[in-house]
Amino acid sequence: MAYITLNRTKLRENYNYLNDLFKKNDIQWAVVTKLLCGNKSFLQEVMDLGVQQVCDSRVTNLKIIKQMAPNMETIYIKPPAKRSVKSIVQYADISFNTELSTIRLLSEEAGRQEKVHKVIIMIELGELREGVMRDDLLEFYSQVFELPHIEVVGLGANLSCLYGVLPNDDKLIQLSLYKQLIEARFNRKIPLVSGGSSVTIPLLLQSQLPSGINHFRVGDTLFLASDVYNNSTFPFINSDVIRLYAEIIELTEKPKAPSGELGHNVEGHTYDFSNVDPDATSCRGLIDIGILDVEVEHLKPVDPKMKIVGASSDMVVIDVEENPRNYKVGQLVEFELDYMSALRLLNSRYIDKKVID
Repeated sequence: MAYITLNRTKLRENYNYLNDLFKKNDIQWAVVTKLLCGNKSFLQEVMDLGVQQVCDSRVTNLKIIKQMAPNMETIYIKPPAKRSVKSIVQYADISFNTELSTIRLLSEEAGRQEKVHKVIIMIELGELREGVMRDDLLEFYSQVFELPHIEVVGLGANLSCLYGVLPNDDKLIQLSLYKQLIEARFNRKIPLVSGGSSVTIPLLLQSQLPSGINHFRVGDTLFLASDVYNNSTFPFINSDVIRLYAEIIELTEKPKAPSGELGHNVEGHTYDFSNVDPDATSCRGLIDIGILDVEVEHLKPVDPKMKIVGASSDMVVIDVEENPRNYKVGQLVEFELDYMSALRLLNSRYIDKKVID
């Protein structure tokens, strides 16, 4: 069986680096755990780091976290579904919100559970995913402040996740100014301006982050060393905290081009091999994962001489040309992962998960 490893030592090194960075800049931060898909062994490694606050977009994952660490502060980081209000109040200390009618339901449910539910209201800053439109913001806050079992603890924004809109001075200064405007208009303290995520870290490193941004939500950079802003990885932290190992289950010299009339493959794709020498051959292998488990185009073999040349539901085809490394059937092949490949693999029940040192 193919498996993913999480290296606890390298994870702690990344965490310590980020924690020191945020402390130096007087920034509170939360670890985004949604990449881990509720895996208890991996979540335990995160808890053992000394994390104070975690974010997730699945209520079931927050439930697991609360069972493992009842005192952990949890944040639900997408607008709640109305049908999930009861469990969100039960397992999320804070939720991100954009709909007034939903916040009213959260207030009612918090009353039934004898709680005060905290909310961060998300503002639309151009990414066109979640967020209250800026012209509606003051009226929105005025009504939320009237709800009896709701505490407004912040405002926030999401950038880069849908269309790749990058944070810049203009957008983040706008976020900070809205906080000041709301505090002045309503005479209420808004503790958090949650405008930071993995994509915003380069601004912090370059001392370009507006001073009002005081809360970050980070997962991608912690687990994968991702420099989301520049579509690369940071060289000064570990990019191999999470790795995939898959077994070679066939290895044979075969033609480089298929023979026969070509139609569509299982994904509906068609291929043209007219420029491939029909007599050319190479050493081709099969490994024991497939498109059911992973976004194959987001996999990268650690061996630069290995190429992924195709995939079906349960197998990936690799090409090692003349096989200079003398690969054999039964041998494990190591892959680097980005966010999308790691997410799909961690969500697959067919991929084993292991913690290593």
